[in-house]
Formats: sequence, structure tokens, C-alpha cells
Amino acid sequence: MHPLHITINDRIILVGTAHISQESVDEVRTVIETTQPDIVAVELCERRYKALTEKTKWENTPITALLKSNMAYLILAQTFLSAIQRKLGKEHGIEPGSEMIAAIDEAKKQQKTIALIDRDITITLKRAWRKMGIREKTRLAWEFMKALFGYDDEELEELDLKELMKQDVISAMMEEFKDIAPSAAEVLIYERDAYIAKKIFEESKKGKVVAVVGAGHIEGIKHHLEEKELNVDLEKLEQIPKKRISVGKVAAVAVPVIFAAVVFWLIFSQGFNQASWDKIKDIFLIWFLVHGCLSGLGVLIARGHPLAILTAFVAAPFTSLEPFFAPGWFAGVVEAKFRMPVVKDFQGLSNIESMKDFFNNKVIRLIMVVALANLGSIIGTIIALPWILSLGVG
Repeated sequence: MHPLHITINDRIILVGTAHISQESVDEVRTVIETTQPDIVAVELCERRYKALTEKTKWENTPITALLKSNMAYLILAQTFLSAIQRKLGKEHGIEPGSEMIAAIDEAKKQQKTIALIDRDITITLKRAWRKMGIREKTRLAWEFMKALFGYDDEELEELDLKELMKQDVISAMMEEFKDIAPSAAEVLIYERDAYIAKKIFEESKKGKVVAVVGAGHIEGIKHHLEEKELNVDLEKLEQIPKKRISVGKVAAVAVPVIFAAVVFWLIFSQGFNQASWDKIKDIFLIWFLVHGCLSGLGVLIARGHPLAILTAFVAAPFTSLEPFFAPGWFAGVVEAKFRMPVVKDFQGLSNIESMKDFFNNKVIRLIMVVALANLGSIIGTIIALPWILSLGVG
């Protein structure tokens, strides 16, 4: 497989690269040096650019700092997309993304303007997630878990390595899984072809451009750039589709309504007397203890910090009665306070080889704390709701 470079016109040259190929690194440097463009455009957004160029800072960034800055999608993407390519990269002795770094370094060396031409990865992934149905999300989540903990050698042999090497990291993943999540493939591949082409076209108005993109995008970008009118609305492609109303959200709203209805029914039907007051106290006690104990037990099973267990116990009875927060979020914040994961812990997920590694990883523990605290609260609702209904109508 040889790197591609295509001259669109006297102002645009496309260089198609593989993310784990020394040939691509050499080709990028050669094309920039020989063509002497005014602008070197790279298929990165601001977030991915910083993740590549400030690697040490990125790897040691606390996970909570990224969550607060709305970068959770970037964490997931970087972990998901690098898992397979890290294994392939070891075979070829080169880090994924080296060709983009080479383009950036060569542009700085020759004092060329650097243009970031990809759509913000958080927008891309949010658009993909919102457009997927529940079946696609479930199937993709399974592939995500497989990627986190690494494909075994047999699975790697089944992958078409040459085809993977021809793609950029996002397209590689979606080409492999597009039968599983066609809605996501539309957003992650074809929308980005149009978006990147438009950005390259806009940059070409300022001067000669060498655009370094994943080889998997070459044909799509070329097709758009050769159109008589490049009719691409960047603002439309940066909009996040509205959230769908899910069964879970309906249930989250229904639970507090039912709880309140039971309490008011007791007062309305029996009056506010000692008997109804005793039942109301029993209802609140059952709700508090069932949710608190099961949510706290979940954090205990996850081997969470004692204060995280206490937090889940206290938070679960209250969060179960409103649709906006979950006990796992609060328990997770406390767990992270005492055992703060950094991005490096996320990247270490693909190197887990034993159950000991699994349970010692800070990210795994944090995820389990959040998930099992929430699961405990959900089970608590399943148990407590029929129980208080029987008290209310009994």
C-alpha cells in the first residue's frame, strides 16, 4: 500500500495517509517540501490537535477535568479508536497519528500556516449518537467494550489490516462496524467528507493548500471538490440533533409522580390522621432504606471508597425521585476525589491482561462505582415501588 497524493487544481493538493505507516510520514514531508504550499491543512479538530501535540499533558489530565469541559466524548473516542490501531502500530513500529505530527512539524519548520479542517470530534460523536437507534447503540457498545480490552490475536487476523491502514482512525473504526451502525457511519464518514472538503475549499481562497487527510476520505473529498458548486452548509453539519424521548426518561418522570400520588392518595382517602401519618412514614422509610442499601451495596461490590459508599446510600433515595441526576454520579465524584483516574489510565485499558489488572485500573473502578450505584438504585425502585403501592391502597 502506497500513500496517495492527488492534485485537484493549482491551489489544492490532497495527501491521503495511513495512520500507522512510515511511508505516509515520509510522503507528507516530501510533498510539503517539494510543493511549498502557503497552508498545511490537517484532518484534525482543535481537541484532537491538542491531544496529539500536548501528549504528556493530555495523558496526565484528570478525567474529571475533561468531563467538566464537555470532553467525555473525546475520551471515549480516543480510547475506542486507538485500541485496535495501537496493536497494529506495534507490528509496524510506528505510533498512530505520526503522519499528522509530521505534517505539523514540517509546516512549523517551513513557517507555513497550519489549518485544522476537521469538525470538532465532540460534535461528530454527538451527532452520530443522537442519530443511532437503540439497537445500533447496543451493538456498538458491545464493540466498544471489545475494543477497550483488546482484540485477541485470532480476531486481529480476521481484520483486513491493509484496509484498516488505508483509513483514518475514525473511518477505520466505522468501516469495520458500518454494518452494525449505518447511521453512525453516515455521520462519521460521509458527513466528514463533505465538511473537510468545504474547509479545504475555504482555505484555498487564501493560498495554495496541501491537505493531509486519512486515505479513506480521499475519494469522498475529491468528489466534493470537483463539483461545480460546493454546496455544503457547515453550520448545518455542526448542529446537534434534538434528543429523542426514551422509555427510560418517561420512567424517570413517572416514578416521582407515582410516589407523590400514593402519598396524596393516603391523605385524601384517609385524612391526615395518625394512621395515614404512620403509613407515610413507613413509605418514606422503605424508600430510603431500600434505595440507600442497594445503591451502597453496588459501590461496595465495585470496591469503592467508604465515603463513596456512604454517598450512594444518602443520594439514591433522593435522586430516584427526580429525573435529572443519578446516585452513581455523586458516588463517582467522591470516588474520583480519592482515586483520581487520568487519561493514561484510560489508555491502559487495552493492556489489561488479568482480573487483577482489571480491578486495579482506576477507570474500571470508577465506571463500576457509577454503574453499580445506579443499578442498585434501579433495583431499589423495582422493589420499593410495588411495596409502597401496596401500603397506599391497602
